[in-house]
Amino acid sequence: MKIRIKGNSLRYRLTKTDMERFAKENYLEEAINFGSQSLVYAIQASTTDELTAEFKNNKIILHVPRSVAGEWATTDRVGFDNRNSDLYLLIEKDFKCLDNVEEDQSDNFPNPHAIN
Repeated sequence: MKIRIKGNSLRYRLTKTDMERFAKENYLEEAINFGSQSLVYAIQASTTDELTAEFKNNKIILHVPRSVAGEWATTDRVGFDNRNSDLYLLIEKDFKCLDNVEEDQSDNFPNPHAIN
């Protein structure tokens, strides 16, 4: 799972394995360590009607409506988004890049724009 933060925009991208775990456990969490502190980022299936986020105690939790989470994991739907006041939220499947990159992309979803 990756996060991208830019201004008031937060985007989560999930690999195939991430999607499988999230579909099974309804929760997924990772962390980045900054020496004595960590930033934890997670997604959680919840009873909310829309995509929402909270930040407490160095932890970002993106709350995903259960109804959407189930559909997302079992269909070709790429992702979904929501704007909460000034905060824009996006969650999507992580596709393989079309450019050559050093990053391991073996667990990413096939890019629909790739030439076969």
